[in-house]
Amino acid sequence: MTGMRLKELLEAGEVDEAGGDMDQAVTGLSYDSRRVKKGHIFFAVPGERLDGHEFAAQALEQGAAAVVMERRVSLPQSATWIRVRNVRRTMGMWSALFFASPSRRMVLVGITGTNGKTTVSYLLESIFSAAGMAPGVIGTINYRYQGRILAAPHTTPESVDLQALLAEMVEADVKSVAMEVSSHALEMERVRGIEFDAALFTNLTRDHLDFHMDMERYFSAKSRLFTDYLGASAKQNKFAVIHGGDPRGRELLDKVRELGFEVMSYGRGREWDVHPLEFEGDLDGLRGKIRVKDQVVDFSSRLIGPPNLENILGAVGVGFALGLSKSAISEGIARLESVPGRLEKIQSKLGISVLVDYAHTPDALERVIGAMRPFARGQLIVLFGCGGDRDRGKRSLMGEIAGRLSDLVVLTSDNPRTEEPLA
Repeated sequence: MTGMRLKELLEAGEVDEAGGDMDQAVTGLSYDSRRVKKGHIFFAVPGERLDGHEFAAQALEQGAAAVVMERRVSLPQSATWIRVRNVRRTMGMWSALFFASPSRRMVLVGITGTNGKTTVSYLLESIFSAAGMAPGVIGTINYRYQGRILAAPHTTPESVDLQALLAEMVEADVKSVAMEVSSHALEMERVRGIEFDAALFTNLTRDHLDFHMDMERYFSAKSRLFTDYLGASAKQNKFAVIHGGDPRGRELLDKVRELGFEVMSYGRGREWDVHPLEFEGDLDGLRGKIRVKDQVVDFSSRLIGPPNLENILGAVGVGFALGLSKSAISEGIARLESVPGRLEKIQSKLGISVLVDYAHTPDALERVIGAMRPFARGQLIVLFGCGGDRDRGKRSLMGEIAGRLSDLVVLTSDNPRTEEPLA
């Protein structure tokens, strides 16, 4: 975007004090001093390892028009600076304004939860495509739209990058976006300024406790998609879809119903708004009928296992809440052949069934092994590892689960990062 002046961004608020020339033209936004160009605003983001405040002077030397910071630092007397309470929050708000709020010009669904986010995003992408809604996806595997595929350094990009990506999607005539929203993104204000139409909650089990410290803080972070970001959205007819069959989902339902927007629950039990009337499953997929309040939709999916039934229920809930036709919802579910690394079938000529799954939490591993046990005609062999530099507390839990539920366990290195795999 061009033609915007610094004083226009200040109108978004969040400013405690400022000094310098507020009439400067703004050519871009940056939170990395190495990428600053002439006319950029540099956001001095405090991080775990590096603090952007230490690079404020460097950013100005490279041509930054102004520095946004949380505390005063030593700068040249002629520098333009803005002090705010929360740099990340301001970065989100200003990024939305700079890129002309692209999320307002599309249907945008945020998906959060420990497990299932990626599969639900693939399901929604397929349903949106069947409905003629030109979808884009932002998530763990990649960012993609209109045949273009981009690498995903984060499940949910930093706010500057996220708003820029959404602006590109609008330019490419994308009409809908399914976005995985991580707990880190919610805590770090990466989706501040996003106008959500809907938010979906899959489940909550142990993960990321190296970051959140305990389960209550983890749940609080996930809840913010509904209680904070969806609540702040200016969209009309916004709604929440929540897995009522999950204990934390039931807790979240009580919170969200008080906020005044539409809520749709889903789960395997008939007490939920979206639930299966009947279904059957094998290694070829899932088939059956789903009731959505007073309507019934038939479905046939190549996705495998009970966890994917829950993912399908959530996606169906979003489709109905958006007013999509039953035929588009059924067709979208049927079109999706597989999701990379999510109970993904690998072809074998040896007469054995091979499946790859991203299960990286105790709950996910237990659910995946349990789902596959009924299909094992011989031994059930589980090969898994735990990522380095992450929650060490879950490693012994996952080992116990694998040992208890499988016939043979093979432990392997899995992205050790800075740890020594054989230590």
